[in-house]
Amino acid sequence: MLGEIYIDNNGKAAGGGYYRVEIIAQLFGVSVRRIQQLTQEGILPTTETADGRRYDLVPTIQSYVKYLADKAYGKNHSEKELELKEQKMKADIALKESQGELHRLKTDIAAGKYISIEEVQVDYSKFFVIFKKFALSIPSKVAGIAQTVVDPVIARSLEKDLAYEVNNLLQGFVVAAKVEGGEGK
Repeated sequence: MLGEIYIDNNGKAAGGGYYRVEIIAQLFGVSVRRIQQLTQEGILPTTETADGRRYDLVPTIQSYVKYLADKAYGKNHSEKELELKEQKMKADIALKESQGELHRLKTDIAAGKYISIEEVQVDYSKFFVIFKKFALSIPSKVAGIAQTVVDPVIARSLEKDLAYEVNNLLQGFVVAAKVEGGEGK
């Protein structure tokens, strides 16, 4: 049996007593799980009693009626719902952006703005082979030019010193590359 409801001096309904979730669910014509969900969403208030969490009848009915009215008029009632909608909207935006980026990349690839990794590796390797040959030829060219001006022994010494320096600099430019079999070079 439900408790007695009365209007207090401030014109607010009071009384009615505290009831278990099963009674509230039966009263509203919904499942116990639905009442628990509404409680978790902050729509239905509960009170801690000696028998555990209970629903004060009048505030519970008022809250549920307000919830239904807000829902009928399309008002958002739950901060959690707003937060979830905002997260979904951010995820949708991120998805659209990534899809746009993917489309742009595919278009650029089709237009020839990008080349394959293999092509880059081949070009990179060719460049360094040519650069190394060029750099290693510098000492002999300089010595040949110097021989016309200085003693051939000094020119040969200059060539050896330059070759030593060029070799040391080239060692500093060693590029780790993956070759077949997983060995570095």
